[in-house]
Amino acid sequence: MKLFGYWRSSATYRVRIALALKGVEYEYVPINLLKGEHKSGDYLAKNPMGLVPSMETDCGEIVTQSIAIMEYLEESNPNPTILPDNAIDRARARAMAQTLACEAQPLMNLRIQNFLKNDMEASSEAMAAWLNQWPGGAMRSVERQVDKFGGDYCVGHTPTVADCCLVPQMYGALRFGIDVGDMPRLREIYERCCALPAFALAHPDNQIDAVKG
Repeated sequence: MKLFGYWRSSATYRVRIALALKGVEYEYVPINLLKGEHKSGDYLAKNPMGLVPSMETDCGEIVTQSIAIMEYLEESNPNPTILPDNAIDRARARAMAQTLACEAQPLMNLRIQNFLKNDMEASSEAMAAWLNQWPGGAMRSVERQVDKFGGDYCVGHTPTVADCCLVPQMYGALRFGIDVGDMPRLREIYERCCALPAFALAHPDNQIDAVKG
């Protein structure tokens, strides 16, 4: 397998976590977003949206979108699982994962922030309000779900696809100054996850394309 991604990409980060939790070996192929490598003809042939990550399977097929990649990994490498045992908890884990991956992270994405700052001339105060209202608001909804249904992790007592999405989202939220003071459960789970070897292996700073300093 090959994973095409970028060290600081939240979407790539969540797939790296899933791969590490499952113990799946793969080749990591860096795509430098700052140099525009995601817009090259070769990469667009793999992923027409020009986004990371993309996964090339053992059969040479390309899978795009992080949630779809993680579902593919779950179906093709079911043990160990990244989904809970029963149907309702699986649905809850998927719902939290999608809230983080589809409602929170895209509105925090650098291309969105750059558009707001450069094209819409948003002030630093407006940017802070945007980040806390939209990505922050989605995270707070997950905080409420975790407070109701969570255990040591987002759903139950082992990491699931929800935690694969939570850790990159919290990493990004802390990086961009989103107020997470009212998310004690998410912060607790984030710290617990980061202490696990699989999550540490997937951390952006531990990737071959990481920029130090």
